[in-house]
Amino acid sequence: MRAWAVVLIAAFTLGVAPRPPEPPAIPDAVTHHAIVLGGRTYAYTARAGTITLRDQEHRPTCRMFYVAYTLDGANPNTRPVTFLYNGGPGSSTMWLHMGSIGPKRIVTNSNGTETAGPPYRIVDNPYSLLDRTDLVFVDMPDSGFGRIIGVGKPKDFFGVDKDVQAFGQFIERYVTAFRRWNSPKFLFGESYGTTRSAALAAYLESGGITVNGVVLQSTILSFALDWEFEPTGIGGGDWLFVLYLPTEAATAWYHHAVSYRGSLQSFAAAAEHFASTEYLDALAQGAALPASSYDDVVAKLHYYTGLSEQYIRNSNLRIPYWRFETELLRERGKIVGRLDSRYWTFALDRTSEMPEWDPTDAAIDAPFTTAVNEYLRQDLHYNTPLLYRSSVYNIIARNGGWDWKHNGSEVTNVAVDLAQAMTYNKNLRVFSANGYYDFATPFYATVYTLNHLNLAPAIQSHITYGFYPSGHMIYLNVPSLARYHADLERWYSRVLSVR
Repeated sequence: MRAWAVVLIAAFTLGVAPRPPEPPAIPDAVTHHAIVLGGRTYAYTARAGTITLRDQEHRPTCRMFYVAYTLDGANPNTRPVTFLYNGGPGSSTMWLHMGSIGPKRIVTNSNGTETAGPPYRIVDNPYSLLDRTDLVFVDMPDSGFGRIIGVGKPKDFFGVDKDVQAFGQFIERYVTAFRRWNSPKFLFGESYGTTRSAALAAYLESGGITVNGVVLQSTILSFALDWEFEPTGIGGGDWLFVLYLPTEAATAWYHHAVSYRGSLQSFAAAAEHFASTEYLDALAQGAALPASSYDDVVAKLHYYTGLSEQYIRNSNLRIPYWRFETELLRERGKIVGRLDSRYWTFALDRTSEMPEWDPTDAAIDAPFTTAVNEYLRQDLHYNTPLLYRSSVYNIIARNGGWDWKHNGSEVTNVAVDLAQAMTYNKNLRVFSANGYYDFATPFYATVYTLNHLNLAPAIQSHITYGFYPSGHMIYLNVPSLARYHADLERWYSRVLSVR
């Protein structure tokens, strides 16, 4: 008789609730590789596997899937390790894993156009950071090849605080299993992954795990600056229009919808200045704004956005980004992307005020989904009958949605957590990476948030910025990825020199 059956019989005999059996784990797949970076060959080991999370009674609750790349022969006491994850919340980490700084990447078109169909190319990544740090790509609970198991329930993982606790336990178990307690440690999150990182840094430090550095790529920390919570501007909620305007200007510049043909950086900087001064003041005055000032703002909004003055008047100076996406190229029958406004698609309904889908998704979903499945199964030999879940949005929705409560507030704000982490650990460094063409987490909103952490000046100086002519997923533009990689190489070197 199987051992788990004996446990169930004994439990029923004693009149106690049976402990759900722990399903057998799929063995880790360990393979050996080499890559040339900067003219030097690096031998490394790839480990694809799971780490089991447990509750306070040591009962299994979840297996989180990960792929770790570790440099062969390195001293674990000095070799850095970086934990990377995407966001959503609900996404696996296939995007960062197959597109950014791992040792392999999927080849897609870099210029904002769709990549032709399969077969896709998976190549050695010359922009990998494996020369600088070991890399552990972690899929959120229930995504990838990970699954909630045993006594675990979706409500135990699908929320701001529960998610942080899961990742915190994963990291603690990883550094224990692989003897990395004394390694320099970095967190690298994209999108909602930055939300996770801010709270996770504070959570880990409260448990005695020091974080050396945090990379925030395409950041959202304060969800009060998100359209989901402040969608109309009615009643004075005008900050969103201010913070999104520089991204609208950058997008209009990219698509040649404005007369200005100087550099993107100078145009975006001018849009930032206008947004935070004359535009902000005009919106603050509301109905009290004089007619002459109103006309002046209309003309300047036309200059920065390329939208017609009549459309701007009809919008009362306020253009939500989704209307901008559909209006900018309406006469050409096109809509632009949310995740990366360089991408565009034809509009099925040319009268709509909101896109039916994101052109960015249409361009990248198939290549990345194909690549992660091909690579994990064929190259890394992770043998499993499970399907790789690129996301669990539908599972989250079926189980009551994401619990956004954090620090007693329904509107998540982890900027406080980041400020606390940086002040508690005065050596913690932050790198903020931003794409000019990102409507999901606009770069000016990130700058605004990070400039309002109420940090001491000496701590505020520990935040470094990078701005790139790309979108939410900076690595989709290879020249941007090359610059991003070079910036990170320098930043890691500086952080690791702090003593």
